[in-house]
Amino acid sequence: MKKLLVAATALVFGLGLSNVSGAFAGSSRDYISIVGSSTVYPFATVVAEQFGKSTAFKTPKIESTGSGGGHKLFGAGVGVQHPDITNSSRRIKKSELEKAMKNGVKEIVEVKIGYDGIVVANSKKATAMKLTRKDLFLALAKDVPSGNVAGKTVPNPYKTWKDVNPALPDIKIEVLGPPPTSGTRDAFVELAMEGGAKKFAWIKALKKQDKKAYKALCHTIREDGAYIEAGENDNLIVQKLEANPNALGIFGFSFLDQNTDKVQGSFIDGVQPEFDAIADGSYPVSRPLFFYVKKAHVNTIPGIKEFLAEFTSEQAWGDEGYLTDKGLIPMPADERAKYQAAVKNLTPLTLGDL
Repeated sequence: MKKLLVAATALVFGLGLSNVSGAFAGSSRDYISIVGSSTVYPFATVVAEQFGKSTAFKTPKIESTGSGGGHKLFGAGVGVQHPDITNSSRRIKKSELEKAMKNGVKEIVEVKIGYDGIVVANSKKATAMKLTRKDLFLALAKDVPSGNVAGKTVPNPYKTWKDVNPALPDIKIEVLGPPPTSGTRDAFVELAMEGGAKKFAWIKALKKQDKKAYKALCHTIREDGAYIEAGENDNLIVQKLEANPNALGIFGFSFLDQNTDKVQGSFIDGVQPEFDAIADGSYPVSRPLFFYVKKAHVNTIPGIKEFLAEFTSEQAWGDEGYLTDKGLIPMPADERAKYQAAVKNLTPLTLGDL
């Protein structure tokens, strides 16, 4: 019996999924299954609701798992037991694409949907913070430079923001942020913390000398309680900031945009997180947002083509589209046209693209 199961598995999955339909044999699903980023979740939800109302198809089911968790679920295989789409607040990693391909997910279509800023926010009951990326690195890194000695680091000794920078308030460093599975966390350490670390000449030089050591120093967040992992629920972070005016929280611009009555964005390098500042690139902590689609599922799960058409329509992601009301920063028209073509032709991503 065991040999028969192994043979059947090899037939369906091991031979490059030459007969993809075999992965769907004997079972079916009449709705689209979506997982992934908590940042992309509200945008995908709005499109799913519009799609459910305006077509004969069922409203897609969306689960907020974080970008990393979504890629893991999405890349596990082909068939109705696996998601059709994963949302991501960062681009798929080469290692994730390679793993998906090994698991039989041979063709994946990449769709960039727009841009988002990463916000460091606090309660409106407090004064807005004026931070630099260097401040954020020194406040949150596990190890920080020791004095003016190049190459020397110490475990992070800073307890208050004033310890980091005398111009900042004398309040305890307490930052609520996403876990390691989150694309928001990935983007924050790359854009904010690494951006701040590079203000030290010897750390910037370390990138060419020892890339692994450079990344470990720039991207490793302290674990002594100053940074508190608050899960994938950004709404929960907003609630906690309301309860604690001294705390800061890290999340996507869309959540700030939807909660301006409760929280405010900190200045980063002199720029506040506002729609226009993210759109023109002057806000330094901004990133693109994506979702990824299994080509093998498109003609098997009902409604995927139509859902893709809705998401990439001008009425959804255009300059005046309904997603801008939720805080999405639209791509330029030529970039939208590029991804509309990728969706129309179901052009798969290759390892060479990454």
